[in-house]
Amino acid sequence: MHNLKELRKNLKIYQKKLKDRNNQFDIDHFDKLDKNNRELINQKELLEQEKKYLSKTKDKSNFEKSKIISKKIEKITIEQTDAQKKLNEILYNLPNIAEKSVPVGKDEKDNKLIKKVGELKDFSFKLKSHVELGEKNKSIDFDISSKLSGSRFVVLKDKFALLERALINFMLDIHTNKFDYTEISPPLIVNEEIMFGTGQLPKFEEDQFEIKFDNSDQRKYLIPTAEVVLTNLVRKSNIEVNNLPQRFVASTPCFRKEAGSYGKDTKGIMRQHQFYKVELVSIVEPKNCLVELERMLNCAEEILKQLNIPYQVRLLSTGDMGFSAEKTFDIEAWIPSEKKYREISSCSSCGSFQARRMNAKYKTPNGSDFLGTLNGSGLAVGRLMIAILENNQNEDGSIAIPNILKKYMNNLDKI
Repeated sequence: MHNLKELRKNLKIYQKKLKDRNNQFDIDHFDKLDKNNRELINQKELLEQEKKYLSKTKDKSNFEKSKIISKKIEKITIEQTDAQKKLNEILYNLPNIAEKSVPVGKDEKDNKLIKKVGELKDFSFKLKSHVELGEKNKSIDFDISSKLSGSRFVVLKDKFALLERALINFMLDIHTNKFDYTEISPPLIVNEEIMFGTGQLPKFEEDQFEIKFDNSDQRKYLIPTAEVVLTNLVRKSNIEVNNLPQRFVASTPCFRKEAGSYGKDTKGIMRQHQFYKVELVSIVEPKNCLVELERMLNCAEEILKQLNIPYQVRLLSTGDMGFSAEKTFDIEAWIPSEKKYREISSCSSCGSFQARRMNAKYKTPNGSDFLGTLNGSGLAVGRLMIAILENNQNEDGSIAIPNILKKYMNNLDKI
């Protein structure tokens, strides 16, 4: 969320920067709503002062005057509440402003290639997709998952289920032992205000799985990513600066409706309603956000380097970044059957955007200020499985296990 005072002072600047984010910010409409809201607040305060003055006098005639003022206050309060609601609807749906090093662009076509890492393997036989490999090994079952849950779900069996668990444990070990992240086992169900804090609500409500609790009016949601809970660990806090940075990692199922992806990746496990992901979150002083982003990117890349998976890194353009991000790097792993790189991680700095929504602060010499937050996939488990299966396949349909993974796979050489 943006600083309202800064927004008021720099409306035209914000309009231009938000246009770069594909957001049409009507500054005239916003300014009109804002001025009306402030005028109503001022009127209410003056009437309350007058009522307070009358209550201190002994003149009985002032009792009737006080009753009239109370009705005026009640009427203005209703009007001001409605005005504030309309103002908030705009504020809550404005995306973050892009950091100055981010390329200006409309969509993914304007993303900037930063680097390519690893050699593409030259296969001497006809490649199989991860779906074909799963069918051959009888380890990926979409028929059963369809009966159980419908489309965009999967049942993994036997060695493929073992591989999924192995990848999770391997990634958690790397991030905790090598990069000093603190492992968290969080709830998978959160309250509405928690989803608001990281920016999923209200703008992306249609993509969330809301669940109903009996005898409760409070709205609750399945988490779309562990970013939601890990970032909100510092919600409504005021942290000592010497306790920063704080770095968290969690492996959780993630739940998404994929509302805008009709017709995309309908086969396989590339895009699911439920999937596992290892998530990284950093809490820092805002001035350190960009340095921390480079560190987080390095942590995510390390997984692919140790598994010997070819990948590339792209810096996203202003039009392709997520709602809360000020700067994002995407890591894309090579998928042989598709003959292209596919996203396997997004690492983003959000500046103080999410912290304002969460009221998450740290102590400064002059009082307190909003924290900086970052999040990144370290990595998406299903997509990493695809990369492992396809890049390590043999002609007979078996899969060679990377050396680093063997201790997590009962020392198997292949599956």
